[in-house]
Amino acid sequence: MKIALLGQPNSGKSTLYNGLTGAHQHVGNWPGKTVEKKEGSFTANGKTVEIVDLPGTYSLAANSDEEIITRDYIVSGEADLVVILADASQLERSMFMLADYAGIRVPCMLLLNMMDVAESQGKKIDAASMEKKLNIPVIPFIASNKKTYDAFYKALERIDLKKSILNTDALKSLYATEFGETYTKVMSLLPEEGISSYSPEWIFAKLLEQDGVAEVMVRSATGDRFHEIKAAISHVKQGASHTGNCKFSWIDSVMDGAVSGGQQDDALCKFDIFATSKVKGRIFAVIVILLSLVFSILLGFPFMGIGSSIPALAAPLANTLLEAGVAPLLVSILCEGIITAFAFTFMMCGYVFGATFVFGLLEEIGYLSRISYLFDGTMRKMGLHGKAIMPFLISFGCNIGGGAASRVLDTWGQRVLTIALSWVVPCGSTWAVVGLVSTLFFGPMGAVVIILLLFATSVLHLYITSRIYGKKLLTDADRTGLIMELPPYHKPRWGELLKNAFRKMGQAFKRAIALITVISVILCLLSYTSDGNLDGSILYRFGNAIEPVTLFFGLRWQTFIAWLASWMGKEGSLGALASVFSNRSVMSAVAVMTYNPVDSSGVGAGLAEVLSKPEALAFIFAFYFNMPCSMALSAAMHETHSVKWPLRIAAYYIVLSLLLACVVYHVTGLFL
Repeated sequence: MKIALLGQPNSGKSTLYNGLTGAHQHVGNWPGKTVEKKEGSFTANGKTVEIVDLPGTYSLAANSDEEIITRDYIVSGEADLVVILADASQLERSMFMLADYAGIRVPCMLLLNMMDVAESQGKKIDAASMEKKLNIPVIPFIASNKKTYDAFYKALERIDLKKSILNTDALKSLYATEFGETYTKVMSLLPEEGISSYSPEWIFAKLLEQDGVAEVMVRSATGDRFHEIKAAISHVKQGASHTGNCKFSWIDSVMDGAVSGGQQDDALCKFDIFATSKVKGRIFAVIVILLSLVFSILLGFPFMGIGSSIPALAAPLANTLLEAGVAPLLVSILCEGIITAFAFTFMMCGYVFGATFVFGLLEEIGYLSRISYLFDGTMRKMGLHGKAIMPFLISFGCNIGGGAASRVLDTWGQRVLTIALSWVVPCGSTWAVVGLVSTLFFGPMGAVVIILLLFATSVLHLYITSRIYGKKLLTDADRTGLIMELPPYHKPRWGELLKNAFRKMGQAFKRAIALITVISVILCLLSYTSDGNLDGSILYRFGNAIEPVTLFFGLRWQTFIAWLASWMGKEGSLGALASVFSNRSVMSAVAVMTYNPVDSSGVGAGLAEVLSKPEALAFIFAFYFNMPCSMALSAAMHETHSVKWPLRIAAYYIVLSLLLACVVYHVTGLFL
C-alpha cells in the first residue's frame, strides 16, 4: 500500500510522518518545483507501506505551488489512500481541509490528532458517530504517542479501499439550497461522471471560488459548454464566501451529536489578550525572543565544548603520522584543515540544536504564531508578512538558524527573499570582531558611533535589497498580510522536541561538513610552507600581489585575507588576522580564535601598526556586510532547494560589502 499524508500546518502531520518512518525517509524536490518532497516507508502488520508527506496547506485551492502539487498528486492515482489529519482540539477549523477534500473520489481516512489536548479541554468526541456520517474510518489519535499507533495500523488492515470514499450527499444538498438554479444549471452542463477523480459538485465549488487551474480543466473537458457555465456563475458574487459557508455548515452537521464539552481556560484567555496586544504584547515578545536566544546558546554549549576539544587530537595525530613517514603537506591538510573543519562544524551545529529546540518549544506551546501576528505590519513593509520575523530574530544568534527558520514562509519566493534580507542581520560572532577593531581604533565612544552607523546602513541595505529581489521573487499574490490560525496553548511534548532538535542538528552537519572542509583545505594549502613561515606561502605572495587592487576598497592584503576567511565563519576573521601577524598557519590560528574567542592577543597591536583609521573602517564595513558563513549558505541552499539563488545572493553581498568599504574608505580618508 502507498499512502499520502494530508493536513493543515500544525495538524501534527510531520510528527506522524517522522514517527512512522524513523530513519527510513528521504527528502528531495517535486519534479520541476522548489517544493520539498518527503517520502519514506514503514512496516505495518508485516507489510511494507510507502508514505508521502504532502506539503502542509490550509486548503486545496490552487493559490500556490504547494497546493497545486498536493491536489495533483492526490488525483494522480499514485497513492492508494489519503490520510487526512485534523486537530481534535480545534476540530471545526481543522476540518476545513476535509470539507475542501469532499468530492475528490480517492479513498481516505480521518485521523483525529491531539486527542490528549482535546481531552484536557474537556471535549468528548464520538469517532464512531463521525465515521457513520462520513463513510470513512475516523481514528482518535496522538501522533506524539506511539502507543496510539496500533489503532492506525489496524485501520489500515481493515480498510476497504473501494468503499472508503467520503460521503458528500449532505454537502451537495447544501450547495443546491445555497445556489438554487445556478447549481442545477452548472451541474447539468458538467460531465455527469465528473473530471478525473473530481466530482461535479467539487468542480462547481472551485469554479465559484475562481480557481484558475480548475477553470482550465473544465474548459478542456466541456468545450463550447464552458461559456454557458461561465455565464451561469457570473452573477454569483463572492462565490468563495458562499461555498465556505456551505463547507462550515457541513462540518457543523458532521460534528453535531459527535462533539460535546470543552471550555476555555479563563487564565489562558486573559494571557492571550495580553500576549496579542499591540504594545504590551510586542514588548513581551521581544523579551521572550531575547531569552530564547540566550537559552539557545546555553543549550549549544555542551556541543561547542565537545567541538573545542577535537583539535587537541591534531598534535598527537600529526606526530604519529610524521613518524610513520606521511608527507608533511598531507599531515597539515588532515590535522589543521580537516580536523579544524570537523570541529568548527560540530560547534556551529550545537547552536542549530539549541535554536531548534527552544523555538520548537515556542511553536509547540502555541506562542510562536502570536509573535508572527504581532510583527505582521512591520514585515509587510518589506513585502513579507509576520512569519518572516522569526528568521530575522534567530539570525541575531546565528544566520544558520535564521536560514533554517525560513521554512515557515508560505511560498518559495518568500523564503528566498527572507533569507536574502535576514543575512543583513549580524550574528553574535560578528560583534566580537566589530567590537575589537572599532574600539581599538576609535575608543569606546567612537565604537558606539560606528555601531549606530552600521545599523543605519543596515536599514538602507534592507530597503535596497527588498526592492531589488522583491520584484523578482514576489508576485502580487505573495504580497499579502498574514492569514493564519492562532493554535490553542498546550503542553509541550519533550521527547518529540528533543528528537526533532537532534535530527535537525544532524541534517545541518551533513549539509555543511563538505563545504566547510573544502574551504578549510584550500586555506590550509594556500598558507602551507615546509618551514612553517607564512612569508613563503602562496597566500602571502597572493596577498601582496593583489594589494594594489584591494587597497582601492580600503583593504590591505592582511584584512582582505581576514575578509575572505569570514566565509568559513565570522570568528575566522580574527584567526586569519592572528595568522598574518604571527606568521603561523591560517587554519591553526582560525582554530584558536574559534575555540577561544576572547583570546585576541597579538591581533590588536598588529592592526594598529599596519592600518590607518580609514582602512580600519573599510574593513569593519566589508566584514559586517559580507555574506554570512558557509554553513549559512549551505542552510539557504537546503531550505530553498536551489543552488543558483543562494549563490546569487552571496555574490550580491560580497560585491556590495566591497562597494560599501570602498565608499567608506575614500570618504573618511578626506578628514581622518
